[in-house]
Amino acid sequence: MNLVIDIGNTVAKLAVFDKEEVVEVLRGSNHSLDCLTMLCNKYPIEKGIIASVITLSNTIRKQLAKQSVPFLELTYRTPVPIENLYKTPETLGMDRLAAVVGANYLCPNRDLLVIDAGTALTYEFIDAKGRYWGGNISPGIYTRFKALNACCDKLPLIERGGDLPEFGYSTETAIRAGVIKGMEFEISGYITLMQKKYPDLLVFLTGGDKFSFDTNLKSIIFADRFLVLKGLNRILNYNVK
Repeated sequence: MNLVIDIGNTVAKLAVFDKEEVVEVLRGSNHSLDCLTMLCNKYPIEKGIIASVITLSNTIRKQLAKQSVPFLELTYRTPVPIENLYKTPETLGMDRLAAVVGANYLCPNRDLLVIDAGTALTYEFIDAKGRYWGGNISPGIYTRFKALNACCDKLPLIERGGDLPEFGYSTETAIRAGVIKGMEFEISGYITLMQKKYPDLLVFLTGGDKFSFDTNLKSIIFADRFLVLKGLNRILNYNVK
């Protein structure tokens, strides 16, 4: 079995894989992997991989060192089963790379747009030949809510849940509709643009945020909340036989 650890800007996710199948996924602090020892004791873990978009804390490094499991730390130098054409690979977020690897593994030989909706909203493109060309980064939904509150003196910080009219009838609904519908339009726009260039395009949507789309887009969208974890598992198996 494999243990996959994805440390994001907000939380850490730990997943146990039996070959390619997800057995268990736990979420927790991205500064301390409190459930690490429990998982290593619960399952016959043979190898592991860790990827982080933040600097690993000393606490986490000590926790990893205490385990008998060998852990591969994913960096831009780690071999991956795709061709990475990113011009500055040392600056590429490992979660972005893992998501692309995961999508390419699940749907090989296809043009793929990978969208990850988390703290940041990212778009990645990998072609049918397995060449990753790069992508774009945009603020995620809660980042947008916080930015409006921080940068505009009289705009409150609101929650995502609540009434979502076409046009806001109050400041709260105006912010909610503006942020959420704006993101839906943004995502739909990227998909439509890429469809014109790549008619057989498939889209993977992952991350913690969910969005609605026009009917004509739904047939090409695959939602997979474990896409990054699956990509990390693929990279681990590619490097450690």
